[in-house]
Amino acid sequence: MARIQFITFACTDVERLARFWSAALDGERQDLPASLDPEIVERPGDSPDLLFKEQPKGTERDLPIHLDLATENREETVEQLRQLGGSVRETKTETYETHTATWTVMEDPEGNGFCVSEYQQ
Repeated sequence: MARIQFITFACTDVERLARFWSAALDGERQDLPASLDPEIVERPGDSPDLLFKEQPKGTERDLPIHLDLATENREETVEQLRQLGGSVRETKTETYETHTATWTVMEDPEGNGFCVSEYQQ
């Protein structure tokens, strides 16, 4: 059975984006030899690590990433991410049969979209 080893981000400022996501997800940046371009943020537990590579976004081969983050306090998490350099696009709420989902669509410092979701039953 395969497992996810890395989630790769195409970006122009590897250092800045790795710093943002390391703080946002309580990750730990790995020390790599200076000759290597990518930055790696190691995630706790069995979570996949994050890999940041300087490369163009939006080509047929290299696409930016979109993460969906779950939290128990969406507003607090969104504010923490704003303080780290993220920005808010919009907030949406949908009610399903058994629960209500509210999520805020955000962008990291390089404009990659991600969502912060909170679910209520």
